Amino acid sequence: MKTGERPNIHCAVHHSGITSGKVVLFRPNSVGLTDETGASSATQTEPATLCVIVCLAQAFDFIALKEKLPKFNCVRFLRTVIMVRHGGGWSVIHPYGVVVHWNVVADERHQLHLLLLGVAGKSHEKVQEETYTYAVNRPQTRIQQDHIELQSGDPMLLLALSHTMAQSIKLAEFEAQAIKTIEGTRHLPQSLASKGKIKLSRTDTARIRGQLFLTKSDIFLNYGLLDTPDFYWEHPEYEPVYTLAANYFEIRQRTEVLSKKLETIRELLEMLADEQKHQHSSTLEWIIIWLIVVEISFNVCEKLL
Repeated sequence: MKTGERPNIHCAVHHSGITSGKVVLFRPNSVGLTDETGASSATQTEPATLCVIVCLAQAFDFIALKEKLPKFNCVRFLRTVIMVRHGGGWSVIHPYGVVVHWNVVADERHQLHLLLLGVAGKSHEKVQEETYTYAVNRPQTRIQQDHIELQSGDPMLLLALSHTMAQSIKLAEFEAQAIKTIEGTRHLPQSLASKGKIKLSRTDTARIRGQLFLTKSDIFLNYGLLDTPDFYWEHPEYEPVYTLAANYFEIRQRTEVLSKKLETIRELLEMLADEQKHQHSSTLEWIIIWLIVVEISFNVCEKLL
C-alpha cells in the first residue's frame, strides 16, 4: 500500500538472466496479462511474502551502527548500505533513515528499529511505512498493483529494488513536508489580496523560507533522489531493475512536480519578504519625517523665544 495512486500499468523485466534484461509493459485484458507480443502471463498461486519499507529518521549514523550490528548472525557492510540477514529474510538499511525489510517477521523488524533509533539523527514522531507483497522464482521480475514478482531471491536483486523503494518513501516524506508548508501559507496570498497586508513577522517568513530551502536541498543535494545510485554504476546488470521500479514509483515525475511546488512557494515568500521590507522602509521614512518635523519645531521655538 503506497502513498498516492499509481497508474494502472504493469512493468516487468523479462529475461533469462539479469545481465541481459529488457523492460516489458503489461496491460490487463479479459483473460489475464498480455505483453506486447500477445503472450499471456499465467497467474501464480504460490504464497507471497511481505516487503515492508519504513522511514524512521532523517539519517542514520553508520559509524555508530557498524559497532552495534555484529551481534546479528549475518551482516554485509557495503559502500552505501548495510544488509542484515534474518533467517530467511533481509533488511537493507539506507543512510538517509530508511530500512527495507524482505520477508522479516514483525518482532525482528521491531528489534532492528529500536537499534536504528539509537543511532538516528532527528527521528520522526510519525513513522512512514509502506507494505507490498512479493514472490520469487517467477518467469520475470515485475511490479504490478503493489505486488512484486522476482526471478530469484538473490540478495543483490533485493538490494537493487531496495534502492528505488527507499527513494520513493523518502520522497513521500518530502511531499508531506511540502503539503504541510502549502497548507500553512495558503492564507497569505488571500490576506494580501483582500487586506493589502499580511500578519507575518519577518522572522516567521525567514523561518518558513529556510525550511523550504532545507527540503529542496535534501532532495537535490543530500539524498540524490534524481540520480541513479552508484550501486548501478558498479553493477550495471541490475540497472534494468532500477528503471523498472523507478518508472513504477514515478520517482522523476514526482520529484519534478514537488520541485515546482516548492519553487512556487519560494516565489510567494520572496514576494512577502519584499512586501515586509517595503513596510519596514515606509515606517523608517515616517520616523525620519517626524524627527525632522520635531527638529524644525525646536528651531522655530528657539528663534521665537
